[in-house]
Amino acid sequence: MTQIIENLSAVSQQYDALFVDLWGCVHNGMTAFPDAVAALQAFRLAGGTVMLVTNAPRSRHEVAKQLVRFQVPQDAYDDIATSGDSARSAMFQGAVGQKVWFMGQRHDLPFFDPLKVIDTPVEIKQVPLNEAEGIVCCGPFDPMEDPAINRPQLLLAKQMGLKLLCANPDIVVDRGENREWCAGAIAQLYTEMGGESLYFGKPHPPIYDLARRRLVALGKDTSNDRILAIGDGVHTDISGASGEDIDALFITGGLAAAETKTGDQPDPAALDAFLAGQNAAPRYAIGFLR
Repeated sequence: MTQIIENLSAVSQQYDALFVDLWGCVHNGMTAFPDAVAALQAFRLAGGTVMLVTNAPRSRHEVAKQLVRFQVPQDAYDDIATSGDSARSAMFQGAVGQKVWFMGQRHDLPFFDPLKVIDTPVEIKQVPLNEAEGIVCCGPFDPMEDPAINRPQLLLAKQMGLKLLCANPDIVVDRGENREWCAGAIAQLYTEMGGESLYFGKPHPPIYDLARRRLVALGKDTSNDRILAIGDGVHTDISGASGEDIDALFITGGLAAAETKTGDQPDPAALDAFLAGQNAAPRYAIGFLR
């Protein structure tokens, strides 16, 4: 049975490190949530380590710049592990070939910036779809359009036998009051059509491996039982935590606010019904991170 808690401090003494989702937990895609920031600052002041673990399809350095714009202070976290970092590493090792067709928006183009941690990176070239050896998907061309609009291109890609590298497994995010499609929706559609999609963010192992390696780099090698994952995505954050054998705190006021009838806190019956329907069992739940 998932325990509904009032605040992070009610359970935080059991953990040495947090794996914290960003969108829907720490910010809404436009500005920071002050209570969430304060909770993370307090955890760090008590000696804990905060690793932001995000499905953002960009490097941790680009995410850090974004956090400044969203007014998330640097003392609220120790480091960042991104789906983009894991996916970029795979791309520069040739996971989908050298010639790639790019799906995304102009602000996603830093995904192709050189990656210095690989000794002999593959030289990546963006080409039209009919010349491609693989697909790099950072998201839809227009996040407000139904991903099915890309079905003709994806059908051609499947017929060509192309693999799709998904830089962000999220299906949707809420930017303020608007819900937007993410790269995960494209990858899901491609897989349903019979294509092969490669994932590197939550709930898949590569991003958790990256997060743990960055903990070690901070001198904080932490056992699973001392890590708490926090997130609002039941199929990403909560499923990923379960797969990694770490406890999870489900933020119900994010993507599942309607289903869990969250005002300040989730309705217990609605929460139980939702989690049962999703075959999920996070250890804790809370309306909003605080």
